[in-house]
Order: sequence, then C-alpha cells, then structure tokens
Amino acid sequence: MNTNAILGLPASVKSRFTVVNDLNMHILEALPPGADPSSKPPLLILLHGFPELAYSWRKVIEPLAKAGYAVVAPDQRGYGQTRQQTCKEGKIEYAEDLAPFRMLNLATDILALVYALGYTSVEAVVGHDFGSPVAAHCALIRPDVFKSVVLMSAPYTGPPGLSSAFDDPNAKSLAQQANEWLARLDPPRKHYTMYFSTPEADKEMSDPPEGLHVFLRTYYHVKSADWAPNQSVRPLAALSPQALSVLPHYYIMPSPKHAECIASYAVTASQMAKNTWLPGAELAFYVDQFAQTGFMEA
Repeated sequence: MNTNAILGLPASVKSRFTVVNDLNMHILEALPPGADPSSKPPLLILLHGFPELAYSWRKVIEPLAKAGYAVVAPDQRGYGQTRQQTCKEGKIEYAEDLAPFRMLNLATDILALVYALGYTSVEAVVGHDFGSPVAAHCALIRPDVFKSVVLMSAPYTGPPGLSSAFDDPNAKSLAQQANEWLARLDPPRKHYTMYFSTPEADKEMSDPPEGLHVFLRTYYHVKSADWAPNQSVRPLAALSPQALSVLPHYYIMPSPKHAECIASYAVTASQMAKNTWLPGAELAFYVDQFAQTGFMEA
C-alpha cells in the first residue's frame, strides 16, 4: 500500500510503524535532504493535540527537515493508526481503564519513541493543544533527553502539587473545581474536559446527529482563525463561573452533549468555500481515522 499517496504527503515524508512500550506506534518522519539516517541529524518530535493526528503536522515536517533536522510526528496513544500490540484492526477499546492515558504514561511513550529511533537526546519536543502538556512533561521529567520544549495553544500549568496529593487523596483538579462551579449556574454548564472523561462522550461524538464529517468540519472551523470570535481573543476577567460562562460552548457546555454544542456553530457554504487550509480530501482523512478509532482523549 502506498501510504504517502493515501495521505497526500510529500515524497520526503515517510510513514511507518515502530514498537513503543505496548504500542505499534505510527509515525511520520523526514530527514534533511541527502542525509544518511545513520548520521543521526538533530531530532525534533512533534506532538499533536485533540482531535488531531500526526497528519496535522504534514505542512511543517518537510520545511523543518530542510532546515537540517530529523523530524518525527507520532500518532499518540489512542489516535490514528497507533494501536496496542494486541489490537490489530478496528476501533480501539480501553474499557474503563484510563491509566494508559495518564500524563506520565503519555510522556513515557515519547521517551520510549526516542530510544526506538536510536536517539538519546532530542533537540526540541513541540506540543500543540493536548500535545502541549505531554511535551512539557517530557521536558520536566527528562531534561537530560529533551533539550528544549515548544508549547503551542495550551499553556503548561505545572505538575500537581505534592502537598495536596499527599494531604488529601481526594483533592480535586482545577478542571474538576471549575466543573462544580459551572454546575451552579442558571442554566448549568459543564467543563468540556470533564465531559470527555465520561464513557458517553466517545459514543456521542463518534456518531453525532449531523454525521462525523460535518461534526469535524465544524469543530476545526471554530478552532481556527476563520471563526470570527477567534479574531478578538482576550484574557478572562477572572477565574470564576461567570467569567468562564462566556467561553465558547465547545469549552463550557450548556448542553449535556458536546456534538450538540458544536452543531450550534454550523459552518455555512460560504465559509466552507473560503477554507483553503483544510480541503475536503484532507478532512476526509481525519473523518476516516476517527471513524476507525473513536475519540480516546482522557
């Protein structure tokens, strides 16, 4: 199978699999033009967010390689073509065990990937969205391996405080606290990360009423610069229920189902016609991948 033709990647960007911990991890990689792989050019690791894939880096991998780097973008655990070694085909099933998705485990996946590539150091680990805290944890726990870190879209809030973890094993995270605040509003709201951690979320998002293609088209639109409200971004006035309630509905949900919140921002025909950064064929690749795996963010 000609994977590059299917993905629409430049010929210099290769797709392959490598064993990482309990995974057959799918990666996209590129070397500097004319480079001998055994020469080990400085390594860059690119970590995608949600709902994204290694494929999300397709337009920057080749330019970075031309700048002299070995560039690797993995499908992270639970995404794309990466599978547990015991799971060959079909939708990923992790039942109720979310331990594999703990941040430390995700960072360990990336450390194991570095070693699987034959490296002992990384010039920079770059994380976007949900990949940002994974990249931050990589640099935090193994600064001897990850020389530098780039965080895109999502700021790093730091590791959990030791005192709260030891003094109160039932201590709530900031997102859990925010969710409790939001539930007291009229009408009540829900924090999106709390929704994503429920068993219902994957089923509802994988089979939304408007269809997965329309759902993802709308989701990517409202996360982009094409969506008008994103052109006037400003800091929150305070960390309070009232301030959080003004955030877009895909973050602070007025509906119990995320797909319903996304549907309220339906993309018009004229907006779709202006879209040049995610053509229909490329969107179809995302739709195909998430139709196979579901939405496994935890």
